Amino acid sequence: MKVLLVEDDARIAEDVRGALEGAGYVVDLAQDGEQAWFQGDVEEYDAVVLDLGLPQMDGIAVLKRWRENGNAVPVLVLTARGSWGERVAGIDAGADDYLPKPFQMPELLARLRAIVRRSVGKASSVISIGAVTLDTRKMAVEVDGKDANLTAQEYRLLAYMMHHTGRVVPASELIEHLYSGDADRAENSIEVLIGRVRRKLDVKLINTKRGFGYFVDGDQA
Repeated sequence: MKVLLVEDDARIAEDVRGALEGAGYVVDLAQDGEQAWFQGDVEEYDAVVLDLGLPQMDGIAVLKRWRENGNAVPVLVLTARGSWGERVAGIDAGADDYLPKPFQMPELLARLRAIVRRSVGKASSVISIGAVTLDTRKMAVEVDGKDANLTAQEYRLLAYMMHHTGRVVPASELIEHLYSGDADRAENSIEVLIGRVRRKLDVKLINTKRGFGYFVDGDQA
């Protein structure tokens, strides 16, 4: 899962980025509104954490542009404490949730998990398909109740696939959502990663549709 963090306060950005990466997300950072709008327009993200008080272009304007252009990425807005007007404006502009500053990091992570779940139609932070259970709160994967011992990148891949059950996911899409904007990207790296996850799970879960991509059959749940 890849998140765009939009925050111009360097200290807050560093703290939030660390928490997001610790929770298993790949994070791109934008520090002004123009940069945020451009990155959100050309890159694919699973969610955005968007501060409203930004230089160059404020967060409300950024969000309105995305929505007007048909960009439906889930957005968690950060607002100044007690600024109910900003919260209303953010929601009217298309935000999925808001969090007033100062905030506790566990709450930010919980709200982020929730808007990502809702965007793909998942009701719980625990997803079970066949013998495989993925817990997004604990960043844990079990097969028949036993830890699958996945690496961080293997977990990210499996989490993305299990959040998108029932549809074929091209390798190019996986690259977009598993690597940061400046990472070296190659489709054969996805094939290798898929192979490692399959071996560790040792159950039939991630299928290949030759020439199209990979899919998880949600009917196994």
